Amino acid sequence: MAAPPASADAPRSPPPPPAAGDGPDRPADRSEPAREDGSNAESLDRLLPPVGARRSPRKRTTSQCKSEPPLLRTSKRTIYTAGRPPWYNEHGTQSKEAFAIGLGGGSASGKTTVARMIIEALDVPWVVLLSMDSFYKVLTTQQQEQAAHNNFNFDHPDAFDFDLIVSTLKKLKQGKSVKVPVYDFTTHSRKKDWKTLYGANVIIFEGIMAFADKTLLELLDMKIFVDTDSDIRLVRRLRRDISERGRDIEGVIKQYNKFVKPAFDQYIQPTMRVADIVVPWGSGNTVAIDLIVQHMHSQLEERELSVRAALASAHQCHPLPRTLSVLKSTPQVRGMHTIIRDKETSRDEFIFYSKRLMRLLIEHALSFLPFQDCVVQTPQGQDYAGKCYAGKQITGVSILRAGETMEPALRAVCKDVRIGTILIQTNQHTGEPELHYLRLPKDISDDHVILMDCTVSTGAAAMMAVRVLLDHDVPEDKIFLLSLLMAEMGVHSVAYAFPRVRIITTAVDKRVNDLFRIIPGIGNFGDRYFGTDAAPDGSDEEEAAPS
Repeated sequence: MAAPPASADAPRSPPPPPAAGDGPDRPADRSEPAREDGSNAESLDRLLPPVGARRSPRKRTTSQCKSEPPLLRTSKRTIYTAGRPPWYNEHGTQSKEAFAIGLGGGSASGKTTVARMIIEALDVPWVVLLSMDSFYKVLTTQQQEQAAHNNFNFDHPDAFDFDLIVSTLKKLKQGKSVKVPVYDFTTHSRKKDWKTLYGANVIIFEGIMAFADKTLLELLDMKIFVDTDSDIRLVRRLRRDISERGRDIEGVIKQYNKFVKPAFDQYIQPTMRVADIVVPWGSGNTVAIDLIVQHMHSQLEERELSVRAALASAHQCHPLPRTLSVLKSTPQVRGMHTIIRDKETSRDEFIFYSKRLMRLLIEHALSFLPFQDCVVQTPQGQDYAGKCYAGKQITGVSILRAGETMEPALRAVCKDVRIGTILIQTNQHTGEPELHYLRLPKDISDDHVILMDCTVSTGAAAMMAVRVLLDHDVPEDKIFLLSLLMAEMGVHSVAYAFPRVRIITTAVDKRVNDLFRIIPGIGNFGDRYFGTDAAPDGSDEEEAAPS
């Protein structure tokens, strides 16, 4: 049955937004075609309130909105590149935890839709949406048989792994990388591959039992209950199960009465009293969502940090740290520095001698890796007491763009080395480094990591890159920061914040100027190496985003 037409004096209302559901009964995507038996579901559409029929299109509350989002386009993918500002202080430690929002409410109340509306209006990329759907317990054989016959209660607190939820949320609030299970609702089991979440300034945790655990409640900085009329929730479930799962109305209502409604009355509705905000009618209540977003922006502003200014005044006038190792300044090394520092040097010669220095730097850095005694037999049948690498694997991580020029030298001396990348740039308005993109190999926490950047001036970008590795559980003493040229300020900044990180370079210059450029320096390494033009204001990539 078709829905009645809109009145002539009102704009045609858009279809209701997809309902936010929970557990195995996640609603169907409204863009998917209905099945042959879906005519009953279509007739249910007109029972839902026409959300947005009486209001003009909602305006975003954030002043950060732009007509087009910042994008990084490659041949294979498009990356959203709005950067994540520092989430740590000059000591390298997190000063404030990520802000966690809990979204509770009954099944099909619209929680997921509300969460996505908040994320869209916030207009910041470092927001993590965490769903309770990922944390269903793995069912026993008996429980799987019950689930196959619709006799297992997925709307009960015992269906969720709250210990895993709490530990995951704690790590996210601490800025750490976490692995989240991917639940297969067809087999009622966790898939082999888990997904990785990282970089949360804001965490939105949604689920029917979001407020059902005391320890979990203590981790939530704001609690929102989405209150939707029970008739609307039932209609959404009917429409969903008929169109997506081919069930009949009688079966859906039976399941609703047996599990869903009693669970809501016993476990979910009582948690409304602990909520800071109650949002009636879910995603249709744009006024409440606007207020939530405005509060979130004020919280984010309070969490903004100024790292580079602190680095410029801290840890200076101290002796160089013991963790610093400078390649011996032989006449050959000094001669190569003379060539690459000379502004008249051609690009071809700059690349050639830079590569030679990189190779020497990598070879020198490898001498600091752990080695153990081992004995091999020579072709003459004699034993040779030698050394072999005592670690599991070596991974190289380059700070884009200049850091990637060091990758060939690393590959030339380390067989089967894995490579990761981190893109860090400076926000021209705040002067702070921002994390834009990262790609790290799996299980990097087991490896010795060689972190590569060609120049390090203030140490701001290098500190951010080290912090990223630590957040992915790489031990601090397994990180080796390599750079062709460093300023003393950068050495002090990194060594003070991360005293167990080994710092290795071919030269250290004493000064940086007012624009945080190394003096006498090497110029913009990336521009000189890749043959690109420097920015009109004279800034460069490595020093506009001071490493």
